[in-house]
Amino acid sequence: MDATDRRELARRALDGYVSGPAAPIQATARALAKVDTALAVVLVEGISDQIALETLAVGRGRDLEAERVVVVPIGGAHAIGRFLTSLGPLGTGVRLAGLCDLHEEEIFRRGLVTARVGSPGNRADLEDLGFHVCVDDLEDELIRAVGPAAVEALFDSQGDLGSFRSLQSQPAWRGREPGAQLRRFLGSGARRKLRYARLLVEAAVVRDVVPRPLDALLAAV
Repeated sequence: MDATDRRELARRALDGYVSGPAAPIQATARALAKVDTALAVVLVEGISDQIALETLAVGRGRDLEAERVVVVPIGGAHAIGRFLTSLGPLGTGVRLAGLCDLHEEEIFRRGLVTARVGSPGNRADLEDLGFHVCVDDLEDELIRAVGPAAVEALFDSQGDLGSFRSLQSQPAWRGREPGAQLRRFLGSGARRKLRYARLLVEAAVVRDVVPRPLDALLAAV
């Protein structure tokens, strides 16, 4: 597969989403512009989480825009308190939900308490409020769900397997556990992380192996 073909595949995977250095700011602004008319607001850490949830919704036959469900990438877990405060009291019947990584669980919990959204003392309390936790992160959840061999096959279909093999041959990653290698590869480029968020969720839907946190989050809204 030549570079032109790879670029076209990457473009298709990111169709409908912003990318580039200003992407986080643009994606957040685009989402916040819809909050005033929303029936549900979902706070996620980044654009890849947004893409994953919206891709799952399509796979489940749902139209989040028509349902007035707005997924807001907040730019990292530490922004949760600021976003909850800036949103202020949501209208009657408006649902609030969210998704975070394992290492940010406590940050989300404190943010919800400070904003008086609830008093979650544990993960079960978080889930009751509509907030779900990925172990260790969404990429890890998706790799485990789809399986390393299937993820490598997906890399091959996108012309990325050679680059992945190069990473595996590096001294720092040679012989490491496949899941760790796959996560490192996905996280080694901003555009790569975004486009594989869509591709991995599509693969998980086809195989009916969608990670529980992502599936439960969609069900909550």
